[in-house]
Amino acid sequence: MAVSATGLGLDQFGASTETTAKAAEVGPLNDPDRRGAALELKGRRAKINRISPIPSFPQPDNGDEAAFASRIGNYSKGLPHNALGEVTPAAYSALLTAMTTGLTADFNAIPLGGTVKQTSPQSAFKYQLEGSDSHQLQLPPAPALSSAWEAGEMVEVYWMALTRDVNFTDYATDPTIAQAVAGLNALSDFRGPKIGGAVTPQTIFRSSFPGDTTGHYVSQFLLKQVPYGAFQLDQKIRTVMPGVNFMTTYSSWLNIQNGVAAGPDSFDTTPRYIRNMRDLGEYVHRDFPVQAALNAALIILTFGGGALDSANPYVGNPTQAPFATFGGPDVFDLIGRVGVYSLYAAWFQKWSVHRRLRPEAYGGLVHNHKTGAATYPLHPDVLNSTAVAQVFSQNGTYLLPMAFPEGSPTHPAYPAGHGAFAGATITMLKAFFKESFVIPNPVVPDSTGTALVPYTGPDAGTMTIGQELNKLAANIFRSRDGAGVHWQTDGVQGALLGEQVAINVLKDLKATYNETFAGFSLTKFDGTTITVA
Repeated sequence: MAVSATGLGLDQFGASTETTAKAAEVGPLNDPDRRGAALELKGRRAKINRISPIPSFPQPDNGDEAAFASRIGNYSKGLPHNALGEVTPAAYSALLTAMTTGLTADFNAIPLGGTVKQTSPQSAFKYQLEGSDSHQLQLPPAPALSSAWEAGEMVEVYWMALTRDVNFTDYATDPTIAQAVAGLNALSDFRGPKIGGAVTPQTIFRSSFPGDTTGHYVSQFLLKQVPYGAFQLDQKIRTVMPGVNFMTTYSSWLNIQNGVAAGPDSFDTTPRYIRNMRDLGEYVHRDFPVQAALNAALIILTFGGGALDSANPYVGNPTQAPFATFGGPDVFDLIGRVGVYSLYAAWFQKWSVHRRLRPEAYGGLVHNHKTGAATYPLHPDVLNSTAVAQVFSQNGTYLLPMAFPEGSPTHPAYPAGHGAFAGATITMLKAFFKESFVIPNPVVPDSTGTALVPYTGPDAGTMTIGQELNKLAANIFRSRDGAGVHWQTDGVQGALLGEQVAINVLKDLKATYNETFAGFSLTKFDGTTITVA
């Protein structure tokens, strides 16, 4: 006899047999009690989230929007601009009006400079029913337009553009990387990872997350074969041709700022494993938000039960194994959930709080200032940079060479969406898998990217899931910087935001399981270990 959700028996046609099911058939609670328990649980978690600390309101930004009536310090891509690439005042005012009222009609009234649309600004107001509300989370202000900090981040992005085609395995010996190392060390305020107080070929273009500055630049989870159901998928990608950059002429740059549709990419006909920043940039040009974490989960599950987190209640269980809870389906569902939740949080910060300009727009300021077309309050560290001079020597402009024909997406820079969903999804993987588990048989691409060879570096026998997950998160957001579409702080703060989103979901999730366990344990991106109970 089938059992309905109401506890009544159903015949083969779905009609009630008017027979009351036994308690053993529906669980320890009868139907009214189960409904009451579910309501109480949802209400209790909602109340806890409601009384969580609320950020200051309005949330702090870097002050650029108030400082510059021309809005040169803020995002305006896709809106109408003048010949200098400065947004028309009426268009920016329309954007501010929509962000203030939240009305769909006001969003529809935002003027466009071309055909390219703004990307999902109303996501800033989306509610979610699990974890913290997006408006309860806060980021520190981004670096200000005229600061040495902002200049340092821009100089780094210029160097990333100049070295896109250098293979990661050649960083220790490449002369342009050596120039980039020297250029970053000469800055008055550069906050990337360092060894002994200095940027090195091993730390350049990486993050400070534990494990990211050791070993090969690319995470094992972007290289190893992925078991995709009955398929075994290698991770060769369709990459683009070396040496091809975009928006290096002023007319093309201005057209893109106004929202004119971009031209096509130039693709390499040979699939390759990720070798360099251009390859890695193309991966994050085409990826979907949970792709890297999903592939990582599928790879880790091939390592067997020893890769499960020690807090998993099924570790050592003599009669049961994980599946719908604490197993693959649970993990796959949750990385998808926290991935999109992190985007709600990021889009609120992007559109409602910071509205930070993109590096390509800052490159326009550098060009106009250096050519005398305008005068802007840019720090000397960027104006006098060797990287900027080399870009001019190659292209005849000071514009930032972009890896993507369309440049950045049409939404503000801070925080990075890729950083947010990488931080959230990787945090969820850390909660389910054993971070100290050593990854077997690590690999690296050969110089052509057409084959994988064994990795024989000094950490080959100590490379752990936790370290390579941190590296995976950094690969995802740092390569967006390498493509020219983000700043260093966009990705780092995006990942920290996503991490907090995932932790808050885990707090709600812990109370929903029937299994007895102490809580989810994981190591945060700052190196601290926590248990979410």
